[in-house]
Amino acid sequence: MIWDASVEGRSVRVEVWEREARFTVVLDGHPLEVDVVDTGREFLNLLIAGRSHEVGLAKQATGYTVVLADDVLRVELVEGARDAGAPPRKVAAGPLKVTAPMPGKVVRVLVETGQEVASGQGLVVMEAMKMENELKAARAGRIHDVAVREGQAVETGALLATIE
Repeated sequence: MIWDASVEGRSVRVEVWEREARFTVVLDGHPLEVDVVDTGREFLNLLIAGRSHEVGLAKQATGYTVVLADDVLRVELVEGARDAGAPPRKVAAGPLKVTAPMPGKVVRVLVETGQEVASGQGLVVMEAMKMENELKAARAGRIHDVAVREGQAVETGALLATIE
């Protein structure tokens, strides 16, 4: 997942990739290996370079308030960069299967079977690592099938919807 974020007025490119229950977080090109333990409602324990960090997260309309041991940061996620990947690629004709780019929970289903959608239109909102990600149509078409429901947990690669 890739975001453009503003942290206390400073722009930061944030990439998060999960691999075998570990995360690689790249901040402006600098990679960090991170282990994450959910320690309770809105709290995480992050293990970074052998050091443990307790972090509180409070969801806001356009981002998060991050509470650290000695600081509170306001993190704004820049609209348009909050999706789960790089800019849409050219897609060949034929059915397009929209799949989960990461494990998570389906928070909202924004379309229904038979609905016409435009390129870039939101299809499904997923939550992963306490972040909501809107998955968008890579091309215009008609929704042939919606394979998930709100509240459903999905794994990486799970079919979410099909566009014809």
